[in-house]
Amino acid sequence: MALHRSKQDWISQEEYLAGELISQVKHEYVDGDVYAMTGASLNHNRIIGNLFAGLRTHLANMPCEVFTSDVKVKAQNNFFYPDLLVDCERKHGDAYFTESPLIVVEVLSKSTRKLDQTLKRLSYQSLPSLREYVLIEQEFVDVEVCRRDNHWQSEHYYLGDQVYLAAVDLYLPVEAIYARVANEDMQAFLQSASE
Repeated sequence: MALHRSKQDWISQEEYLAGELISQVKHEYVDGDVYAMTGASLNHNRIIGNLFAGLRTHLANMPCEVFTSDVKVKAQNNFFYPDLLVDCERKHGDAYFTESPLIVVEVLSKSTRKLDQTLKRLSYQSLPSLREYVLIEQEFVDVEVCRRDNHWQSEHYYLGDQVYLAAVDLYLPVEAIYARVANEDMQAFLQSASE
């Protein structure tokens, strides 16, 4: 989802959180500035839906839960709405945000790529609970997993690979994450599979 700057002066975290409860538009909070979020593409939603379904099934009998983009993450002085997160410590506290995600996933687009790969990456990785940060391209097939246990080095997965989410011990085929996604890589993959 793209961020667009609101024409507001600096506000406190408390004002931001109170405003989000009544706002019809979601906003992210970055060091006192508030940015309105826009909608996401069909491909973006397909990727998140596929990943949510795989994680939800896998986590059914575990204390961990998977949440989509309506739950905020507080990281440093910021509040973000990641596309998907897994949290195993949500037993009490605020009902609208978490500070203890185990996995955070962002689907990249031209308008969000820079923010997701820089400020958000550094903010999320500052959280002691975070084990994996996952960046997924939607215009082409590329799943990047950055793991704390690997000093946040990137590991890339492509069609034919199994993405491993070590934090929850789950393997997911890349083609399952990209099911029904309309991009050139998936079209070529599906055409070669049918020949």
